[in-house]
Amino acid sequence: MRTSRRAVSVAWVAFAIFAMTPIYAFDGTKEPTDTSAAVAAVPPGAMTNKPVPPADIPQPTALSTLQYAAEDGHPAAQWKLGRMYADGIVVPRDDLRAFDYFSKIANQHADDSPSAPQASIVANAFVALGRYYSTGIPGTRIKADPERAREMFSYAASYFGNADAQYDLARMYLNGTGMPRDPKYGARWLGLAAQKGQHQAQALLGQMLFNGDHLQRQAARGLMWLTLAQENATPDEAWIHDSYNAALEKASEDDRAMALQMLQRWVQGRRD
Repeated sequence: MRTSRRAVSVAWVAFAIFAMTPIYAFDGTKEPTDTSAAVAAVPPGAMTNKPVPPADIPQPTALSTLQYAAEDGHPAAQWKLGRMYADGIVVPRDDLRAFDYFSKIANQHADDSPSAPQASIVANAFVALGRYYSTGIPGTRIKADPERAREMFSYAASYFGNADAQYDLARMYLNGTGMPRDPKYGARWLGLAAQKGQHQAQALLGQMLFNGDHLQRQAARGLMWLTLAQENATPDEAWIHDSYNAALEKASEDDRAMALQMLQRWVQGRRD
């Protein structure tokens, strides 16, 4: 029975993960979703010669398929459902349910190889759990626990090499959250994340280098990191844009020229 159930869930999980998002035409415009006219033109059962199920029998949906696959232990389905509940997409927001889905991934796949196909999902689940432990979930059993958050971030950062975890762990060291404050150790984690393209780490490292904050001042290198960060920052990450603009205004012509050379070498290195 379990083999049969797993076969069904494997067949449906990939469809369900993407079925909850809008469909777009090749030109990028959203396809119309009203298919009532087309359905009305085709008699029930005419395309398949199969009996039409009674209307009172629930038909498969993308959400129920995801839930079915998640119960069967598929990390991709568990991650998708966790994000849906965390963001309130399609379903009402429920951080505790999201936490539980992420916990299932972490508990079942913590020892998976970092090169396994699902490794990024597992690492991201640890990051999500770390962020929940950082703040807690009000009105639930999940209380703020900085030490537990550090464990989650440390595991994802060290074992899986996850850049977001490295950034979050760096901030804990920089702020002394749940551990003794250690800016230099935090800067090392920032450097690892920045090298992988994590733009928030690039921005924070750039700030520290440009201003000489806990690090030897390297204005050109700091400006380079800030330039990379602001190119990928979202509009609501004003602190990144403001930091870049402030550094650019203060930088000398030599700093700007050197930063440009470093930036060109960075881009070339990523291409190679």
